[in-house]
Amino acid sequence: MAKKKAFALRINEDMLKAVEKWAADEFRSTNGQLEWMLNKCLKEAKRLPTKKDTDTKE
Repeated sequence: MAKKKAFALRINEDMLKAVEKWAADEFRSTNGQLEWMLNKCLKEAKRLPTKKDTDTKE
């Protein structure tokens, strides 16, 4: 499993409420929902780093 790094995120209050609701509907934490959303978008945009990409950067 990849190492996780914490960071601060500024987000519109209405957007956060929508993400929290979505997360609750899918039985995820808000953080888990944001990670899932980011992962999905990165895959769709073909920008998700591959294992080969991460091995060469270390």
